[in-house]
Amino acid sequence: MKIVVLCGGTSPEREVSLDSGRAVAEALSQYGFDVELCDVASISAFIKKWPAYKADGTFIALHGGWGEDGRIQAVFDAFGIRYTGSGPEACMLSMDKTAAKFAFTAAGVPVPQGFIATREDDGAARAEKFLAEFGGIIVKPNGGGSTVGVTRLSNISDYRAALELAWRSEKRALVEEFIAGEEVTVPVMEGADGRTAALPAIHIKPKVGFYDYKNKYTPGSTEYICPSDFPEKINSQLAELAVKAHNAIGCRCYSRIDFRVSESGAIYALEANTAPGMTATSLVPKSAEAKGMSFGEFLAEIIKLSFSIDRSER
Repeated sequence: MKIVVLCGGTSPEREVSLDSGRAVAEALSQYGFDVELCDVASISAFIKKWPAYKADGTFIALHGGWGEDGRIQAVFDAFGIRYTGSGPEACMLSMDKTAAKFAFTAAGVPVPQGFIATREDDGAARAEKFLAEFGGIIVKPNGGGSTVGVTRLSNISDYRAALELAWRSEKRALVEEFIAGEEVTVPVMEGADGRTAALPAIHIKPKVGFYDYKNKYTPGSTEYICPSDFPEKINSQLAELAVKAHNAIGCRCYSRIDFRVSESGAIYALEANTAPGMTATSLVPKSAEAKGMSFGEFLAEIIKLSFSIDRSER
C-alpha cells in the first residue's frame, strides 16, 4: 500500500508538523508501507498533483491551520481521497477551543471557566477578576496547538503582552482560569469492532515551569509517566471523560484529549486534538507503546481504521 504523508503546511506549527511527518514516514516505511513524504504548500496544489502519486491514501500529519481545521478534510471528501483521522466537522470543532468546550459541557465533561478576548474587547476587567479569584490565568490562541502563543499569568501587568502574543496566531484569544494541579493527556482510539476506548493516560511533569512550547519539544525538559501514576479512580475517570469528549465533537478513528487534574482531584478538559503530534517527544506514540503497540503498528492500525470509514456518512 502506498501512503502519502502530509506535513509542513503554513501554520505556526509548521516545524512541529515537519518533524511529525518525518517520524511517521520513517515508521511506516520500516513497517512495510510504500511512503512518500509531502510538504504541502497549499491544498489546491496538492489536489492537482494527487493523481501523479498513484497512492492509496494520505496520512495527515499537518498541525494547525487548514491542515487540521477541517478544510483539507472537506476537500479530500469532495475528491474521494482517503485520509487518516476525523472528518471536517470534528476537525473544525476541535480547532475552535471555545466551541469544543461548549460540546464538552453538553456531554457532561467539565471545563475551565474562560472567555474570548479581542482587540475590540480585551476583557481586562474579567481577567483581573479571574486573577483575584483563581490566582492565575492562561492566555492562548482560540485555535491552533503545540502550545504556540500560550502564556501563564499571575498578575495583570503582563496581560496585554500575553494577548498580543496570542493574537499573532489569530484574532481571538482564549482566557481561562489556571487550574492548579497536574497536566495529563489521554489518547482515544476506535477499534475494529466499532468500540471506542481510551489508551493509557500520560502524566506530564515539566521539570521547570509549566508545559509550554520549550518544555513540550525540548528532549529531557519534561518527565512523562505512562501509564500515569494517578490513583485508579482518577485514571478511570480520565478514560471515561476522554471517550465522552472524543464522541462529543464527533471524532473518528483516534484523537488525544488534554486535561488538568486539580489538587483536589477534579478533572477539567482543555481541548481535543484530531491530528496529534507524532514527533520523537510526542505523547500518543508513548501511550500506544504502553498498550503494547509499536509506533509502526499503531500507525498501520490508524490507516486501516481511517480508510474503512464511509466518509459519506454524516
